[in-house]
Amino acid sequence: MTDPHADTIAAYQAAAATYAAGTTAVPESVARDLDDFAGRVAGGRVLEIGSGPGRDARELEARGLVVRRTDITPAFVELMRADGFDADLLDPLVDDLGGPWDGVWINAVLMHVAREDVPVLFARLHAATRAGGTMYLSLQEGDGASWIARGHVADARHFTFWREQPLRDALEAAGWRVGVLRRSVTASGTWLDTFCERNGEERS
Repeated sequence: MTDPHADTIAAYQAAAATYAAGTTAVPESVARDLDDFAGRVAGGRVLEIGSGPGRDARELEARGLVVRRTDITPAFVELMRADGFDADLLDPLVDDLGGPWDGVWINAVLMHVAREDVPVLFARLHAATRAGGTMYLSLQEGDGASWIARGHVADARHFTFWREQPLRDALEAAGWRVGVLRRSVTASGTWLDTFCERNGEERS
């Protein structure tokens, strides 16, 4: 493995159809967080980072939200478009995020972002979200980083794990206030499910 970013995208690209077929069910913990998020954003406009095949976007729309679907993997964008939805190929570290958004939804995506890039992403999302807006993120708890082949993707993907305090520190440094952080346990490990509010202060 030579390029964690490119090789992880390639792994999803090769397995997009299999991944879509294997992830249609909504886990109980995700359904809980979808309900919580929809209550906080209440009919607002949402930017989703890493929509994949679009499961969560459909769930968010069923709860009354308007969702901009995005993904960095071309095959996922093509699948969403084939299902009749607008979807954008987007690298959230460099591309225009639009906005201002009422909410941002990032479920099981940030563990594929290099640790040093996560603060940059948090700052960019802060700039694209209205004051008082809500960001939800879920990422896997742990230490270090690793190549892992598991689940519905045959090729290894690069995962970066986070502990609670460094995650809180990165969010707060970018202008987010952590409201709720709770853990959910799945077969793949423990996840940090986090709701943040964008503060109203201008960042210098």
